[in-house]
Amino acid sequence: MKLMKTLGLASAFALAALSAQAQTTLRFAHPVPEGDLQHQMATFFADQVAERTGGSVNVQIFPQGQLGNDGAMIDGTRSGIVDIVLVGLNNFTGLVPVAGVFELPFMFPSRADAYAALDGEVGQGVAERFSEHGLKVLGFPENGFRTMTNSRGPIRVPDDLSGINMRTNNSRALNDMFAALGANPLQLPIAELYTALETGVVNAQDHPVAIVLSFRYDEVQRYLTLTNHAYSALGFMMNANRFNGLSESEQTAIMEAAAEAVAMQRALAADNEAAMVAELEARGMEVNSDIDAAAFQAAVTSVWDAFIADNGDAEVKAILALQ
Repeated sequence: MKLMKTLGLASAFALAALSAQAQTTLRFAHPVPEGDLQHQMATFFADQVAERTGGSVNVQIFPQGQLGNDGAMIDGTRSGIVDIVLVGLNNFTGLVPVAGVFELPFMFPSRADAYAALDGEVGQGVAERFSEHGLKVLGFPENGFRTMTNSRGPIRVPDDLSGINMRTNNSRALNDMFAALGANPLQLPIAELYTALETGVVNAQDHPVAIVLSFRYDEVQRYLTLTNHAYSALGFMMNANRFNGLSESEQTAIMEAAAEAVAMQRALAADNEAAMVAELEARGMEVNSDIDAAAFQAAVTSVWDAFIADNGDAEVKAILALQ
């Protein structure tokens, strides 16, 4: 009897060890603070993956650039050091330049128009191109419509940007746009932006309101203008070899969890936007939305021309046809 108990205990330990070995851990990196909606999406996704796989796949989240800046996280995902990455889609346009179509200024009149393009044939066609670079697209969550903040005054017409030192990301479309509007664009990593605004290296920047709030740019910027000058999607991607190495059921679970997480995050972003603007006002920002949209659109037509010259007009026409 004692021997049987010993053997039973040994079997239990062996099964536990086998179960531990069978569990797959995926490293998920993103650049935003834990209070941001993107992190909420990441935790929701991790919970869904654990539930749908019965615990065979565990997602470990590394927020706020713990695994490097945007470029380093993308490179890490391509090489397999990182398994999943969530960063602005603009950061992938060096690999797939045509993905920049989604960030052209004033391309999307509404969120619904953006979702139709990203989730439909245009987005799928762009997503397929990432497989050439070792990446599996899990979806295109929302960064949101971009706004402008600055320390000089309200922005209402293009001339209000004349000579302003505007921090930009690495999107060619956005850099070309601000240059066309008379600003001085300066590319800086997001990790350096707060200090750059605080010290006056730049005196303006553009981001969706969720990022303005979560990174506390209201502490170093007084004016917020709701220009909605470009829609910014996020790239939610996984190392392709890592994805293909999972079982078929685990792959299905990953994709289903990703779809639910994207839908949840988009809904939260849209539903909470007005409240976030109100919070920024309460924290001392002066907010305006009375801009001359027609003047801004007329001033940036050259940005569209440059994109089409480099990438053709197929994606542009397809998106406009959806509208």
